[in-house]
Amino acid sequence: MSGRTSPKVAVLMGGPSAEREVSLSTGRECAAALRGEGFEVVEIDAGPDLCAQLQDVSPDVAFNALHGRWGEDGCVQGMLEWLQIPYTHSGVLASALAMDKERTKAAYRTAGLPVVQSGLFPADEVRKAHVMQPPYVVKPNNEGSSVGIYIVHEDTNGPPQLADTMPETVMVEAYAPGRELTTTVVGDLALTVTDILTDGWYDYHAKYAPGGSRHVLPAEVPQTVFDACLDYALRAHNALGCRGVSRTDFRFDQAKGLSGLVLLETNTQPGMTPTSLTPEQAQHVGIGFGPLCRWMVEDASCNR
Repeated sequence: MSGRTSPKVAVLMGGPSAEREVSLSTGRECAAALRGEGFEVVEIDAGPDLCAQLQDVSPDVAFNALHGRWGEDGCVQGMLEWLQIPYTHSGVLASALAMDKERTKAAYRTAGLPVVQSGLFPADEVRKAHVMQPPYVVKPNNEGSSVGIYIVHEDTNGPPQLADTMPETVMVEAYAPGRELTTTVVGDLALTVTDILTDGWYDYHAKYAPGGSRHVLPAEVPQTVFDACLDYALRAHNALGCRGVSRTDFRFDQAKGLSGLVLLETNTQPGMTPTSLTPEQAQHVGIGFGPLCRWMVEDASCNR
């Protein structure tokens, strides 16, 4: 860092992805927390002139509060590497890998982690006929926050009518029944397990709207399953090459016991909004929101 008494942190937020509003909320929360920790903070709404903005601000650290494409998939990480600005969260390769859901599953399989059957298919084929025996789920391969999710149930009449806004190639995966569990990793520590309760699918609204979901923390699951979530989340973090903070999501079919636990995906830019899971888990294990944000800044580097 430079010789400033108070390191200057540029909080990157907003951006052009489908998750812009969530990113703005995350950015505002993190910026306020960092100011409370004594940092000089500049908030940057990431647009086409982001490189020029960063050069103008000349920060000591970039706090990446972007979500979705461009901010979470290795693009902005590559820009920060080029500009030699230390940044938070995962680097170029891990970000790109984790954002690509099918390649994430391939990394999980190589690491011996349990996943459901899945594959990539042309969206037009998915619209014409079942490409997998129902029940299954259709989703974009490179978006987060449950954007563009279609659930095809066993009794569904015909294939899903995907919106025209869906990408040309989509991921189709076998539907994993059961409860939604999640575990945050900070550095080399898996924090705890949260059981996410909703009235329906854990979609975008359930994730971010107040009251959209209820969090049971710690999750009331068998100890073997609880311990497996901690182990699997850390192994997933390492298998993808993640740095800083990540969060891995699971489905757990309690009728099958431990064999009913499967990994869904790893989020390299977990939400830091008032309803977000990662700050809640950190608080549960004694890490306040301000100290968590401070740790992320102090952990920042290039060549991640």
